Amino acid sequence: MALRKLAAGNWKMNGDLASLGEIESLMAAHPAPRCEVLVCPPAVLLYPMKARIGQGPVALGGQDCHHKASGAHTGDISAPQLADAGAGYVILGHSERRADHGETDAMVAAKAAAAHAAGLTAIICVGETEAQRDAGETLAVIAAQLEGSIPVGSDAANTVIAYEPVWAIGTGRTPTIDQIAEVHALMRERLSGMVAAGAPVRLLYGGSVKPGNAGEIFAVPHVDGALVGGASLKAADFGAIITALDAA
Repeated sequence: MALRKLAAGNWKMNGDLASLGEIESLMAAHPAPRCEVLVCPPAVLLYPMKARIGQGPVALGGQDCHHKASGAHTGDISAPQLADAGAGYVILGHSERRADHGETDAMVAAKAAAAHAAGLTAIICVGETEAQRDAGETLAVIAAQLEGSIPVGSDAANTVIAYEPVWAIGTGRTPTIDQIAEVHALMRERLSGMVAAGAPVRLLYGGSVKPGNAGEIFAVPHVDGALVGGASLKAADFGAIITALDAA
């Protein structure tokens, strides 16, 4: 049985209590979307956002978790704590975490295993830098990141893969449709031998997804949704992306 397509919003280090009004506006405009809608706010907003959403159509996710369930890790957040705050998902291995915090594939895999153990769905991010793209290394980089970042026991129910070319995140630039199609086809092929049999793992595209390009991106084979950055902060923009995904 195929899973619903997924529109996931990553607020990154943005938003405050006043921003929760955008979620209320989003739910009012899209009370019953065909796709699954997810918002991953900063951790301090998870609990108040959950209270605003109630039984609404928006799921919640964290932006990172520690690989241990508890302990002396000041400033970190565990997967069980995210679940306790109302999260059902967690983004792992985002390029900003890999670059700013030195996260390796092995670290991402350990975090994903912890997320699975806590009942969370892990959104595992992969993507090449501009230098790697220019050197013709994109497919090899993506294949290696998949191999190293996905833990044993992953399946379509507990894992989502997001392809986010590093050079497209927050820059307004996007790969060509052919480039997106090439990477998503590779991921689909590689994942077929890496995860448990059954429904295919959902594959998201991320990196400057906007209302103006969402429809074209969602028409690409093996693109099952999007991981949206800045455009997810405004109900009108994120809503337009949701509408495009529902129509795909």
